[in-house]
Amino acid sequence: MNTEALLREVREQLTDGGLRACLLVRDLGTGEELGIEPDTELPSASLVKVPLALATLERVRRGELDGATVLDVAPGRVTTPGPTGLSRFRHPARIAIDDLLYLSTCLSDGTAADALFDLTPPEQVTGILRDAGLRGITVRHRTEELFDTPVERFDPDQVHLAHALAIDAGTSGRGHRVAQLDTTRANTGSARSFTDLLQALWTPSKVHPEVAGRLRDLLAHNVLRHRLAPDFSSDASRWSSKTGTLLNLRHEIGVVEHAGGETFAIAVLTESSVPAAAQPGADALMAEAARRLRDHLRQGPGPLGGLR
Repeated sequence: MNTEALLREVREQLTDGGLRACLLVRDLGTGEELGIEPDTELPSASLVKVPLALATLERVRRGELDGATVLDVAPGRVTTPGPTGLSRFRHPARIAIDDLLYLSTCLSDGTAADALFDLTPPEQVTGILRDAGLRGITVRHRTEELFDTPVERFDPDQVHLAHALAIDAGTSGRGHRVAQLDTTRANTGSARSFTDLLQALWTPSKVHPEVAGRLRDLLAHNVLRHRLAPDFSSDASRWSSKTGTLLNLRHEIGVVEHAGGETFAIAVLTESSVPAAAQPGADALMAEAARRLRDHLRQGPGPLGGLR
């Protein structure tokens, strides 16, 4: 199948599954890439924890922070809810910055992330990205704002109504009645900008090698592996990644390193038109789309570009 036909078929499959997808797959060895709407900006949801980790590690490297410094995280002081990590703790905890990085990045712990944002606020995270020459990712707010959406205002058996609002209340200009989905107010990025960030971590020139190495290790130990991992993890490959989920948004970025030496950076950012919280079929469809584009690049058909 030629490139144009493949992209058309993948786009149609995603649309039929209720997904608008913005994705990019890049061969980090050759620079060849293939994508669908890779420059469309979307709210980043929990993907923001990757630039947060980068900024924190960079400040540790500079000596502005010490990873061994222990912080007191008391119930009620950092109030970000969530299904894992510190938000489930019942008692005060004393946790080192290095361990907060693990909880935030590998368990997507929002409370740990906000403890890190206390040290490095959103505008400083964005500034560190710009200093590294990384454009296209903007950090505007803390993680706690991701848990102040219509979902929290509905009873559990009415969550589908919050998703329906998220789907229907957007504008063609990327504005939205839900602040966390409004690209002028939310943390944002594109498939291309997150792929650029991954490339900076795996082929470090813009990011200090020490920082890049530590963040690669964190991404390799991500425990949330239900989305793209089934199509990219094997005995002959290593999958390092971070997911992001908010209302009708389902994202994942990651790098697959094959035993033969090939390395691909992958970013899949999606909006669902299906008003449901649990959509395993959508996760599987995202993985299949990314894998098909990766497989096409591995065949080496020649110079490729993203289909806009």
